Amino acid sequence: MDTLVLELKNVLKHREQGGATFELHVQQLQLNKGQFVAVVGESGCGKSTLLDILALVSKPTSYEQFNYYNTEVINIKQLWEQQQEKTLAKLRRLHFGYVLQTGGLLPFLTVLQNLQLASEINGFQDSEIKKLAERLDISNILNKKPQYLSGGQRQRVAILRAISHRPQIILADEPTAAVDETRALHIIEDFHTIAKENGTIIVMVTHNHNLVAPFADVTYGFNVSDVSDTLTKSSLLKL
Repeated sequence: MDTLVLELKNVLKHREQGGATFELHVQQLQLNKGQFVAVVGESGCGKSTLLDILALVSKPTSYEQFNYYNTEVINIKQLWEQQQEKTLAKLRRLHFGYVLQTGGLLPFLTVLQNLQLASEINGFQDSEIKKLAERLDISNILNKKPQYLSGGQRQRVAILRAISHRPQIILADEPTAAVDETRALHIIEDFHTIAKENGTIIVMVTHNHNLVAPFADVTYGFNVSDVSDTLTKSSLLKL
């Protein structure tokens, strides 16, 4: 039986910039323990907007339901309405991991120092970091700075940083965009293994449907329409 972790219902995000309006509509989205979820679409369809909502960093314009299920039901909608920013920040820190497209590593720190910075915040031990580094085949680059890493190595470091505190949900924004297809495939395989072994939900945004298709438990896309010269509407769809 699937274990529900995050549930959204009738969510709308409204953005305005330079006289243009964009609306993202999410009728329903459920994330279950251990799922590998692919979110596929071209630029401008709302992929990153959706990730920001799921990461609890962007408050929807309107929403009927937004619940996070841990040891109890946490009403995210209520937390936003009550402006409980400290509680939202704690949820993000403890239960969510984020992998940026570029890796997001601090250039003046070594790989190990980048990882330690994140682990100190979450109480993770160096010995556990090094075990995971061996697992992801990056134990030999821990003393290097990001500028000396390949694109694939940077992304593996970013993955390790995101999983180091054992979050329930990892959100990955185009993590394979900067690498070739072979390295991209290895990165997705790593993600898929993590999801299945640890019961972690992986939500991966990509424009390459064929790359993620063999691994995804569920795939979402977008129906984008220009309602007028100034309004674009995008609706999340299960493919």
